[in-house]
Amino acid sequence: MSSKRSLVHPKFKTKYRVTNWSDYDQSLVERGNITLWLSPDAMATWNAKPTHRRGGQRKYSDVAIETALTLRMLLHFPLRQTEGFLRSIFDLMGVSLDVPDHTTMSRRSARLAVPLRSRPRTGAINLVIDSSGLSIFGEGQWAAVKHGGKGIQGWRKLHLGVDDNGVIVAQALTNSNVDDAGINLIAEVKTKIKTVIGDGAYDTRAFYAAAETRGAKVVVPPDKTATIGGELSRGRDQAVRRIRKVGRRQWKTGVGYHRQARAENAFFRLKTILGDRMRARGKDAQLVEARIACNILNRLT
Repeated sequence: MSSKRSLVHPKFKTKYRVTNWSDYDQSLVERGNITLWLSPDAMATWNAKPTHRRGGQRKYSDVAIETALTLRMLLHFPLRQTEGFLRSIFDLMGVSLDVPDHTTMSRRSARLAVPLRSRPRTGAINLVIDSSGLSIFGEGQWAAVKHGGKGIQGWRKLHLGVDDNGVIVAQALTNSNVDDAGINLIAEVKTKIKTVIGDGAYDTRAFYAAAETRGAKVVVPPDKTATIGGELSRGRDQAVRRIRKVGRRQWKTGVGYHRQARAENAFFRLKTILGDRMRARGKDAQLVEARIACNILNRLT
């Protein structure tokens, strides 16, 4: 894709024009491809191994439950339709595997251990951090449906840390009243960090301390009332001096603050592809759902 400067806002706005139309057109066609396959390893681990302990044994492994929940999110299916979809797919494929019923999916989703999957990086990364809200079906809305009236909208806050390629390398889900900078996503990143980028909400002492622990430079716009000689960081004092000299917009251009759009684009893709609300009702199941959503985006990336 090639860039073309806008005539309305020539200094600040950029329009993009598709130049590889044939490849772009084919990628849109492939989005409708529902080809599914099961690897021999997945088929071999579909059923859970016996634990040799007293009590009922699990019939399905975590791989089976995670596969079902991933398809549910990707296809926007309720649990019952997910069960029927898997049964029909296995019948068409001629695979003799049982499908977990919807009650099993719901029960197991709250205790499922899903790691964040992303391609390993060898060099240092520029970590971009941001957060956004996802709506949930809260207690107030449930009471409104049952007894009438208007319920209160419930929210969960999803915190993401992405690299230069838009790959999610850190993730957390919290209540809506949790402060953005209070979640230390920097500690979750395993690779070396060169720069940490965030908006003004991360202009806090804890955020600077977490970045300096990893030896990373912080690119966060200071508050407009920021003064020099505070207790946050020398880097923040340098940013304040530079902003006073050249202005806030030129400072953002010089330090590469525009890379903060990587995180905003990740949230746009998540809400466009998977939706802006959470399907699970319980807190533990919502944590698993958020992790699966991040794995889906990383796989698409």
